[in-house]
Amino acid sequence: MTLSNEIERLLALPTDQARQEGLAVTREFREGLSAGDFRVAEPAGDDWRVNVWVKRGILLAFKIGVVEDRSIPPEFGFFDMDTLPAKPLTVANGVRVAPGGSSIRDGAYIAPNVICMPPTFINIGAYVDEGTMIDSHVLVGACAQIGRHVHLSSAVQIAGVLEPAIALPAIIEDEVFIGGNCGVYEGVLVGKRAVLAPGVLLTGATPVYDLVRDAVYRRTPDAPLTIPHGAVVVPGSRPANGPFAETQGIQLYTPVIVRYRDEKTDASAALAAVLR
Repeated sequence: MTLSNEIERLLALPTDQARQEGLAVTREFREGLSAGDFRVAEPAGDDWRVNVWVKRGILLAFKIGVVEDRSIPPEFGFFDMDTLPAKPLTVANGVRVAPGGSSIRDGAYIAPNVICMPPTFINIGAYVDEGTMIDSHVLVGACAQIGRHVHLSSAVQIAGVLEPAIALPAIIEDEVFIGGNCGVYEGVLVGKRAVLAPGVLLTGATPVYDLVRDAVYRRTPDAPLTIPHGAVVVPGSRPANGPFAETQGIQLYTPVIVRYRDEKTDASAALAAVLR
C-alpha cells in the first residue's frame, strides 16, 4: 500500500485506532517531507499544483498526536504533540540557525544555505528553498512554500493553510524580497523577483491595483490572488465608498504596484527608487 493510501485509510479510522496503527506512518511521512521527497504544492508549468494527500498526512499527524513534555530543564518548558517533534538538524544539513529561540518542526524542508535568525518559527509542511534568508520574528506557517534566494525581513508573516486540503498555500517564488512587517495570507501567490515594501498586507480578498499596467488583480474561483513577476508593491489607500466616508475623508488600505523590476535591478534599488 502506498503512503498516500495508508494515510487515507488511517484518517477514516477512529482516533485511538488510527494512533495505534499510524505512528510509524507519520514518522515515515515526516521523514519524506523533511527530505523534500514530496511537498504540499509544486510548480506545474506556469501554475502550482496542490498535493492533497500530503496535506492530509499533516492532518493525520494532528489527529493522532498526544501532548508530551519536551521541556529542557530547568529554564525551558515545552509541551507539544508527539507526532510534531522539532526538526533534527546538524551542521551537515548546511543550514545556519543562529542561537536565540527559533523552532523548526520536523516535516519542514529546509534547503542548504538557508539562514534562520532568532526567533523564527517554521511549521510542518513548509518548504524553504536554497539560499533563503529568514530574519528575526518571522513565521513560515504550515505548508507555506518559499522559493530560492528569497529574503523574509523582520516580523514577516507567511501564513499557513492546512484546510481545506485542496486550498493552495501561501507561495513565495524565487528571488522575492519581502520587507519588514509584511503579511501574506490565505493562499496568495507572490511571483518571481517581486518586491513587497515594508508594511504590505496581502490576503485572498485583497484587490491589488497596478498603476503601471492599469489593472486590478483579485482572487478568482480558479486562481489565487497573484502578484506578477517583478512587481514592486507598496502600501497605499483608496477612498471609502459612501457620502459619510466622503465627508469624513475616510481612506481604506490597499496594496499598489508602482513599478516593475528589470533584470538588472535588485530589490534594494527598486525600493529606493520608489521611496525617493
